[in-house]
Amino acid sequence: MSDAPLIVLGVRRSGTTLLRVMLDRASTLAIPDESYFVPQLARRHAGTVDPDAFVDDLRRLPTLVEWGLPPAVVAARLRAGMSTGEAIAAIFAAYASERGKPRWGDKTPLYMQHLPLLERLFPTACFIHLIRDGRDAALSFLAVPPGIMTKGWGYPRDARGFACQWATEVRAARALGARVGAARYHEVRYETLVADPEAELRHVCRLAALVYDPEMLGYVGQTDSARKEHQQRLNDPPRVGVRDWRTEMAPADVTAFEAVAGDLLDELGYPVSPAGRRDRRRLVAYEAKTRAWRAVGAVTQRSPLWRRRHPILGPPVSDTGGQAADRPLSGVRRR
Repeated sequence: MSDAPLIVLGVRRSGTTLLRVMLDRASTLAIPDESYFVPQLARRHAGTVDPDAFVDDLRRLPTLVEWGLPPAVVAARLRAGMSTGEAIAAIFAAYASERGKPRWGDKTPLYMQHLPLLERLFPTACFIHLIRDGRDAALSFLAVPPGIMTKGWGYPRDARGFACQWATEVRAARALGARVGAARYHEVRYETLVADPEAELRHVCRLAALVYDPEMLGYVGQTDSARKEHQQRLNDPPRVGVRDWRTEMAPADVTAFEAVAGDLLDELGYPVSPAGRRDRRRLVAYEAKTRAWRAVGAVTQRSPLWRRRHPILGPPVSDTGGQAADRPLSGVRRR
């Protein structure tokens, strides 16, 4: 497992960015900021990959601009007949290589809705699933400033809505773990990570076949993510009690959350109120909405409309010579 891709899983606002910036400071592993492009490229380049068409799409991805990764650097790693997974892995491998690291990883909470795809594309990947009490994650999610996240059809707008997302995605990740086995899937608790960061990070390193380095805890003030409005906690060391649903969540919201996700909270060992009415219909409706949203996205991403919505962000690869000509531009993420 020492050279396998390392994919950090977790529902939004579960501490995955905190774990990512720690792991990214390992000497052999590079985990960039959220990628977003994996489902798009997988849908657009199913089967074997045409390198020229693949690179043309790379030139349209704002993420590569944000990473400072010229498509020409990725193009040098592509070959005719590569599988979709191999071609997408080449993007991450190029990013890691540019930073002098042999192993790559990813942390994109959106992919909690695409776990079978990750399983198929990256058959050797190691998955670290960070789980946080969903009520605390809900408090954090609902406090995120407007405009940060794309609001799809299943976007949570209250505690009950977030409970639907949390329960659905945590169960999906645990199902992935059952399929790939204990050698490739590991669960870690956010509460344990912030209570004893060194001990838990050492544990994660053992699971992920990484060498622990004390510098992994030296991220405070050293990461670009801390400049984002919704990631300001990265400017301080981890601590217990950043969110506490017991004192901060309205009783009605606690009841609504537990009506949807109380069974899973209990299964994971989190305290819950005595079993009350369970709201199964909410989960069914949420799953139907998110399936429909993904289906619409898939149709759009496979169509010519995708390229019209994603203009080229830099000069042709042949004109850049692998230099920084692709880097200065930026753009918003589009579906």
